[in-house]
Amino acid sequence: MTKTPFSKIIAGTMTWGHWGKNLNKNQMIELMNSCIETGITTFDHADIYGGYTTEAAFGNAFDESQIDRKKIQLISKCGIQLPSENRSTKIHHYNYSKSHIIWSAEQSLKNLKTDYLDLLLLHRPSPLMQVDEIAEAIEKLKTEGKILDFGVSNFTQSQTDLIQTKTEINYNQIEFSITHCEAMLDGSLDYMQANNIQPMCWSPLGTVFKKIDEKSTRVKKLAAKLSLKYNVGIDVLLLAWILKHPSGILPVCGTAEKNRIAHLMKATEIEMEVEDWFSFWTESAGNPIP
Repeated sequence: MTKTPFSKIIAGTMTWGHWGKNLNKNQMIELMNSCIETGITTFDHADIYGGYTTEAAFGNAFDESQIDRKKIQLISKCGIQLPSENRSTKIHHYNYSKSHIIWSAEQSLKNLKTDYLDLLLLHRPSPLMQVDEIAEAIEKLKTEGKILDFGVSNFTQSQTDLIQTKTEINYNQIEFSITHCEAMLDGSLDYMQANNIQPMCWSPLGTVFKKIDEKSTRVKKLAAKLSLKYNVGIDVLLLAWILKHPSGILPVCGTAEKNRIAHLMKATEIEMEVEDWFSFWTESAGNPIP
């Protein structure tokens, strides 16, 4: 099966269900269509979202939406085990056994009402990862056409190298934003570029709208000024800052609000000037850059 490129902005579904807006079936269908109409065709899931309920809620909505499966891309993650009324888990831990990875991917397929995932990610690294087991699970899922691609999430360079001794990694979903840009400075994004691993980033707006601290206040003040120059909202400008990075980062935007989603793709149309890009970095750092 041919891989379809992901949209430059990805819709994160974590807050669509019980962990957020608790959208009903019709509201989810409306939100899916709103995303697709604006060019956001990739939907990011994880088995744990909504206490293991959001994938199924999304899948039921998708099943009735009449949306062509070939026109969207579905991502899911596995490995985190959360205590939940929907699981017998006693303590928060990780499970990357061959049997669990396969079972989890197949459960996601069932929940999402689809025959395949465009991408499966290991959600967070575990000290007990057995590389051979992971590779065997991924190769089996690929051979059977149940996943088209494989990646990781929140993995360091050494953890990624460990997995790549046995199976190829093409994506790493990390935390990255103007207020959390360590990956740009510690070699993580350089490593991904050098190894043809495409970064995705969660929480791409950082703390700008969540926190009142000196860093967020500085960045928000500059963003408000530059939003007039570029004639876009602050959130769009913060995404444009990420998109300018040469590693090709794909922001995963977790909003479940139709009106906000509708304009996020404007970020892909902005060519931020170099001095403005560095102005954001300067405000984030709180002092002149090196």
